[in-house]
Amino acid sequence: MSSDLVDRYADMLVDHSRLVIIVLLVATLIVGAGAALGSAGEGGIGQFETDSPERAALDEIESTYDTDDAVVTQIVVRNESGDVLTKASLLDGLELQQEMRSDASINGTLRNESGVIGLENVVATAAYYEDRTSQQGNRTGGGNESAGAGGDDGQDGAGGDAAGAPPPTLDQQIAALESRSDAEVEALLERVLAPDTETRGDDPYQFLPADYEPGATSADARITFVFQVDGSAGDADPQAAYDAQVEIDGLVEERFDDAFVFGQGVVDDASTRAVGDSFTIITPVALVLVLGVLAIAYRDVVDVLVGVFGIAVVMAWLAGAQGWLGIPSSQLLIAVPFLLIGLSIDYSLHVVMRYREAREGDLDTDDGATGRRDPTTAMRMGIAGVVLALAAATFSTGVGFLSNYVSPLTAIRDFAILSGAGILATFVVFAALVPAVKLEIERLFDRFGRERRNPAVGVTPGPINRALGAAGGLARRAPIGVLVIAVLVASAGAYGATGIDTEFNRTDFLPEDSPDWAKSLPGPLAAGDFDVRENAQYLGANFRQRGEGSEAQVLLRGEITDPETLRAIDGATREGDPDDALSDRPGGSVAAETPVTVLRSVAAEDDSLAAAIDARDADGDGLPDEDVAAVYDALFDAAPEQASSVLYRTDGGDYESARLTVGVQGDASAQTVAEDVRAFASSIEASAPVSAVATGGPVVTAVLQDALLETLIQALAVTLVVIGAFLLGLYWWRTGAPDLAAVTLAPVVLALAWLLGTMALFDVPFNSETAVVTSLAIGLGVDYSIHFTERFVDERRRHDGLDGALSATVAGTGGALLGSAATTATGFGVLALALAPPLQRFGIVTGLSIIYAFVACITVLPSLLVLRERAIERWTGQASAAGGD
Repeated sequence: MSSDLVDRYADMLVDHSRLVIIVLLVATLIVGAGAALGSAGEGGIGQFETDSPERAALDEIESTYDTDDAVVTQIVVRNESGDVLTKASLLDGLELQQEMRSDASINGTLRNESGVIGLENVVATAAYYEDRTSQQGNRTGGGNESAGAGGDDGQDGAGGDAAGAPPPTLDQQIAALESRSDAEVEALLERVLAPDTETRGDDPYQFLPADYEPGATSADARITFVFQVDGSAGDADPQAAYDAQVEIDGLVEERFDDAFVFGQGVVDDASTRAVGDSFTIITPVALVLVLGVLAIAYRDVVDVLVGVFGIAVVMAWLAGAQGWLGIPSSQLLIAVPFLLIGLSIDYSLHVVMRYREAREGDLDTDDGATGRRDPTTAMRMGIAGVVLALAAATFSTGVGFLSNYVSPLTAIRDFAILSGAGILATFVVFAALVPAVKLEIERLFDRFGRERRNPAVGVTPGPINRALGAAGGLARRAPIGVLVIAVLVASAGAYGATGIDTEFNRTDFLPEDSPDWAKSLPGPLAAGDFDVRENAQYLGANFRQRGEGSEAQVLLRGEITDPETLRAIDGATREGDPDDALSDRPGGSVAAETPVTVLRSVAAEDDSLAAAIDARDADGDGLPDEDVAAVYDALFDAAPEQASSVLYRTDGGDYESARLTVGVQGDASAQTVAEDVRAFASSIEASAPVSAVATGGPVVTAVLQDALLETLIQALAVTLVVIGAFLLGLYWWRTGAPDLAAVTLAPVVLALAWLLGTMALFDVPFNSETAVVTSLAIGLGVDYSIHFTERFVDERRRHDGLDGALSATVAGTGGALLGSAATTATGFGVLALALAPPLQRFGIVTGLSIIYAFVACITVLPSLLVLRERAIERWTGQASAAGGD
């Protein structure tokens, strides 16, 4: 907008204020109707794929292997000062399975075969078979062989005993275990858990923690796996399975003193409750603090209510836009209302404070007129002086958020679109509707003879004015010193940012347990217990993770039937590093399902496969040393399902690839898991004539997060370039001084460096979540700088000297910025009280970004303006009119 255009806009607004109000209220009804008519359902973070070897390998695995797509629930029973392998504890586990089977809603989600598998099933099934052989008079003692685990109803399809009997039901397992004394159960455990026992069916060690000593008959924890059927259509969440997980959690809590259930349904339930409790606690605190700061800034109830009215209209536009655009809700979109509230408060303060300055005669005019003005004249002057800055700030802030549209993630693109729409709505509301409403209210007061004298914050003498004046005085007296300190701090921040954590860890997003003060709040304000994060960390540190996307995989291509390939796989799994993120079995080996483990487990039950291996095993390690293809053929004949899960055989009978499924620690970051799995794959590749590609859920997640972070960093760079180009054109067009663009943008860059350094100092990761938040730092930072520079340009035209222009700018716009920064930083800062870590990080990082943006704007920017002015004086021999004319 040029000066003439700005003046015409101001004239139109004050001359047709009632029409403006009617038109925008009707528009609010139309746009807001989208909130009811739109169908914005619940949405996740979105799908994103990159062209990478890891993604290609995973696609190949999914298309060629029989993968298990069951939903997995994990039940951990622990007793850190005792033993969970007692007869009573094992019976409790079996009886829990009975309860689950008797509950129709839970039972309907369980897989038909092997729906529930735990150590209690392994031990009870071994007891059942020993009883059968004893009854038949040919008991072998069971010292070297034990039966497999039970499944959905106590049966797992692993086959019966030597006589071909079917596997026992749950009732039979319970009866077999109940018939034994505690001492007999311990003796049975010795046989089942002996390191040299060849267990039929499920490996008992997979149900024991990583620190379990092989052969011991006691342990402080054990795990049971519940395999559920995904009955959802398409990409929808298996909600029935998730609901059943919450029910299972209730049953476990009733039966065990120290046990927990972990699964996506339990995580979703805890996260939803944590977010709800967070807002129950935060909302009244934020409301009191924000209204309190606004009351101090405005010192007028009417102006506070007008500002709140504007915020409510913006929220209506936001909800309507989301509905009309069909944007689904997601956790990320929680940030948008907070952003718009902060921006609304900022715009409102600038409009109201500029009006007050004009009304009280504190705002200089080109004609030099002074004295108290009528509401119409004051609003005309006020809106004319601020609307261009609002428009420029809207554009720059909008660009800052719309730059996230380059993200490949759907939720972040939705975040960008909705933020852009909301920022535009904020401009419309506070550049048109709110000024028109305030003008009508002020006219009404005038008609009733109400004398309203409300000076702008920071303009009249007082502590705020003195503090702002000190900042302006420092910039005039020691601009170089201010700038040197700012650059040194920014350099330290930039250096610290080079070591900032960029890893993505799922546990960082899980709710933390409520602090004592939150639990002690009265009535409905009291927070619940959320131990899901602690449970996830315990589970990840002690057990192999199960479930979709939780296990890493390695795809082998090449000479799959070469004996060296089997030896390389065996060596890599046996030589596990306890410091790696790969899950260790008791004894130190990597918890993995491979052709080696399948050959050995099936050979323990199938005599024909065992004979085929023995005939080709020259060194006695249980693996063939020649003619491996024939052994694989025998494996497919004996156990086709198990074979097809680790080997891919073409229709012509050739073996093209092998698949290794590797357990990983659930509390490790995706990038750490990817690094360790790649090292594991490389060790196989170095010892065998095959290529090995690390892939699987955690590895692909690491690749996606790295790619996503790269796109967000590119978006930040694009944001700075676009905003810089915009400011360059704006100031060249308005003042003929394009260098003002660099002056305006420099404090924003410095504040961003301060923010990144602080994040590194306090170990706040810079990942796909916080990278989005930094867009807000740029958007609000540019907003503050534009308001300050625009005011300085206007004041410089009216003052002969630099001091007067800078003082007026710091007192007038600086006061509005202080009120805005205090209010929005407070509003965001209370999110640090949230029980959901993403909300905590969002509040802390955003609050810091606002504080840094304000500090840079009130100290660095005036110093740069002073240095620019002095440079122009030395260069031209005359003072600048800010525009260099």
